[in-house]
Amino acid sequence: MEMIAEAPTLTRAASRAEAARHPSASSAPRGDAAAGRTAAGGEFLTFRLGDEEYGIDILRVQEIRSYEQPTRIANAPAFIKGVVNLRGVIVPIIDLRVKLGCETVEYNGFTVVVVLNVRGRVVGAVVDSVSDVLQLGSDSIKPAPELSSSVDSAYITGIGTIKTGQGDDKSERMLILMDIEALMSSADMGLIEA
Repeated sequence: MEMIAEAPTLTRAASRAEAARHPSASSAPRGDAAAGRTAAGGEFLTFRLGDEEYGIDILRVQEIRSYEQPTRIANAPAFIKGVVNLRGVIVPIIDLRVKLGCETVEYNGFTVVVVLNVRGRVVGAVVDSVSDVLQLGSDSIKPAPELSSSVDSAYITGIGTIKTGQGDDKSERMLILMDIEALMSSADMGLIEA
């Protein structure tokens, strides 16, 4: 497996973000803590799924690896692509595009696996590409939209706005902020006991 970004690169950013966080946040209920952290801002790893850009808490990211075909597990749901051996640890690989109901595309040279540490469990998430690590302040984050009950927005914690350009070329791009811990530990994933 070829390494794209090693954990120490992201670990420095994660350490800064951890130091900036309120120490009592870890004692809050999991869902409330994630929503509170997002509303307060922080550092987010941004990635693409199709035309949309998403952000997840940098503290959940262990490393970023190039995509390699995992070993398929019989009778697994379609979004579980299989498992890989990561330095002696068997890691389930989840295709976020399939899990979130996005249209499918072929894997290419930009496709990567974001290796996450969620509740002490290592899980890989396949994304189209990784963009950046961004610092967002609370003033750049809006609450998640209220959507109809047919749309599952339980894993969206907010919408980040990023100002780009200068002068007449000034614009904003939107970043969908996800609670990756809640998504990966949801009952339908079956990866992590609640």
